[in-house]
Amino acid sequence: MIKKEHIIILLLVVIISLLMFAMFSLSAQKEETKTGGYSPVTYETIANDTASDRGFVQVIRNIGNPNGEKIAYVVGVHPLENQTHRTLLKWLPGTDDLNYNYDIYIINVTEDIGHYGDGSSDDSQGRQNGQNLARKYVYPEIVDADYRLAIDIHSNVGAYQYKTFVFSPTKEGGGESLARQVAEKCENITYYAPESTTSGPYLTIPLNENGVPAFYLEEYSFAPQEVKDMHMLELIFAVDNLEFD
Repeated sequence: MIKKEHIIILLLVVIISLLMFAMFSLSAQKEETKTGGYSPVTYETIANDTASDRGFVQVIRNIGNPNGEKIAYVVGVHPLENQTHRTLLKWLPGTDDLNYNYDIYIINVTEDIGHYGDGSSDDSQGRQNGQNLARKYVYPEIVDADYRLAIDIHSNVGAYQYKTFVFSPTKEGGGESLARQVAEKCENITYYAPESTTSGPYLTIPLNENGVPAFYLEEYSFAPQEVKDMHMLELIFAVDNLEFD
């Protein structure tokens, strides 16, 4: 015969176990709520033949809302514009409550990085190395995936009419339309289209021509870092509030 004391102890053990399970489940639910139940951000190298390619390419994947539209950012096409590239990398991966899902393609040129001059030369080798990496590795990944938009991050030395602007080298297409929408949402970023761009044929033009709207951000190279930060946050939130058809 089971003693009354044993029954009480057994009931207490069951109650404590149920309470611990409930607390664990609540903790798990809170953690899932805090992270949105999202898959973790991942880091991947998609090209690492530095001997032949003079650089390598990495991707940070799954930033933001995995159920949102997919958008690609690209940095590093022109290596000496790296302060603006680092500004995107500083802000976007840590931004909370994003509407869309973002991948950042990072081009790392390892040879002839300093062949940039004053920014007026079209045949500088470092820029060409980055453009080649973009065409060989970044373009096919983006065009073959389900991206709604691609944004190529650059900077300039102030030779244009505007210092901070967005534009698409392919006129009257999806890239231009989305770039103009972004400019309308930004106080400090305008839409301005230069007559030509050296990297366009390697990434943004073929993307636009093959179903992925694409445009540039051009930031002023010599702007103070706090100004670069402000402009980049404007871009991030304007893009994240775009309306896609």
